[in-house]
Amino acid sequence: MQNKPVFLVKQSSHRHYVYGVDGLRTLAVVGVIGYHLLPTFLPGGFLGVPLFLIISGYFVTSQLLRRWQHEQPLQLTAFYRRRARRLYPVLATMLAATSVYILFFARTLLYHLRQIVFFNLAGVYNWWEIANGQSYFDRFTQQSPFTHLWTMGVLMQFYLLWPLLLWGLLKLFGKRSTVRRLVFLLAILSAVEMALLYRPDNINRVYYGTDTRAFSLLLGCWLAFVWPHERLKTNLNQQSRRWLDVVGLGSLLLTLVGFVLMHGEGRAAYEGGMFGYSVAGLLLLATIVHQGSSLSKWFAHPLCQWVGRRSYGIYVYQYPVMVFYERLVAVGLHPLINAVVELVLILGISELSYRFVERPLAHYDWTNWRSTIRSWFQPGQFKVWLRVIPALLFCGMFAAALSAPEKAPQKNAVQRHIEQATTATANQNKRVAAGKTAKVKVSSKSLHRKYALSKGQLAPAKKLKVTVIGDSVMADASKNIQQVMPAAYVDAQVGRQGSQAPAIIKDLKKQGHLQKIVVLNLGTNGMMSTATVGKIIDAIGPGHQIYWVNSHIPTKDWQGAVNKLILKVARQRGDVYLVDWYSLSQHHQNWFANDNVHMNEQGNVQFTRLIVTTILKHH
Repeated sequence: MQNKPVFLVKQSSHRHYVYGVDGLRTLAVVGVIGYHLLPTFLPGGFLGVPLFLIISGYFVTSQLLRRWQHEQPLQLTAFYRRRARRLYPVLATMLAATSVYILFFARTLLYHLRQIVFFNLAGVYNWWEIANGQSYFDRFTQQSPFTHLWTMGVLMQFYLLWPLLLWGLLKLFGKRSTVRRLVFLLAILSAVEMALLYRPDNINRVYYGTDTRAFSLLLGCWLAFVWPHERLKTNLNQQSRRWLDVVGLGSLLLTLVGFVLMHGEGRAAYEGGMFGYSVAGLLLLATIVHQGSSLSKWFAHPLCQWVGRRSYGIYVYQYPVMVFYERLVAVGLHPLINAVVELVLILGISELSYRFVERPLAHYDWTNWRSTIRSWFQPGQFKVWLRVIPALLFCGMFAAALSAPEKAPQKNAVQRHIEQATTATANQNKRVAAGKTAKVKVSSKSLHRKYALSKGQLAPAKKLKVTVIGDSVMADASKNIQQVMPAAYVDAQVGRQGSQAPAIIKDLKKQGHLQKIVVLNLGTNGMMSTATVGKIIDAIGPGHQIYWVNSHIPTKDWQGAVNKLILKVARQRGDVYLVDWYSLSQHHQNWFANDNVHMNEQGNVQFTRLIVTTILKHH
């Protein structure tokens, strides 16, 4: 006598909408939005994207396997048409609306706009970003409102290729069990490829790549083989239900822990971290699609259904809203209040999109477009033209945006100064490495007046052997620093993230350029975790004095969190000293350039003076 499967029935033609999946989509979009709005609170919120990919892989494969099981033709044209109806109306509207805004209010973003729109509509934007885009985690340099659309590229390529690949594998091997094992193997190989190709200095290739992100999709595909939702029992005994709930709650807890603890720039995320959390998401989805689980009911809450069904629009519109809002408002001064305002704007725009774009166009019969246009010209269609005329004007403005001249953004005064300072610093570094530093006249009246430093301060400063590591703010001030401390070796780079520092420090140590005194200026371009700070200090090693300059970045929401972390480390460790640039500069806007982050000449002088006097105080 055969044992009946605990959770599966033999087969069923019954299909039902899995309402709990709306709750999982809600969880995913909450993670992503939380990461973008408040990265200091949800640094791992980017893990919401793998949840979206797992869901897509599961339901697309379930649909294809049902057709295979019932010996129905693949019907690729119908499949592609359904996917296009789902994706293109919202995506195209967002691209058009964002382009029009750029035309009128953010013309510096016109550069590459035609390419961005084309590659998005062609479904390969993630590969364009690998070749041209900025890091997903660089939140300071001029952000593109399209960065997040790499996900759409991955999904479109999956929708295009997976039906063909799956059908081919099923025809080649015949047995579903063989194909199932192969799909799981492909998921593992994708995760291994991500680990092998990971480079801390440039993570774009592994973060945006279809091949290196395919494991989330493939795990969802594999689940469709072993856990088809239309064959799951609705009535479970108490023990089976309890096990299902334990697995669901455990995977939910792991997912939430990942949102809070995982960091997108750390090595761990790419060497198994994302794959591990994708497995947790797989288990969570498996629990939710089973109608016998408690989580299936909890995740089917009406609020979850409302957010989940709008999650696509929320995801697509979130980044333009945040980028344009943060160009106008200094969100770092009141991060929570501004996050709420941005969230309201995102939800409001997404609701309008859902009502007037997503739902109507998803159900529209596009084969009747000619008759629809003819109907506009029939008598009594005045109300129709109240919609048609604004739509045509909107399309005209979109065309104007795509036709506008694309000029590379001109370098501003800060960028030109950083380039000049970087060149001068590189030359001075060569002299420092060769032991041929310039002499400082400690009695120089011009230096005394410029930096308000006495002879008794300039004399020891000129002898200080210092290694300076920083980002664009330090690059901006590097020439001034080497003017007062000519023996300082400065390694500063625009866009540098804190997570890149340990490797840089190890390289400096190998080259013999890491001095006893180390000055750090990191945190401008994004939040750093406690673990990242620990790795930086460990890379420097014992026997060093570390002077950490805190950040003045009122336009970014991580300013307070970064500065609190630096202060905490300085208080806990005897070898770390705070250089409190934030407090000194807080009421001196005249020290800064237009971005209120990089300094002008007066600011660079004050920045340098603060570093020198702080070192002299503790050295």
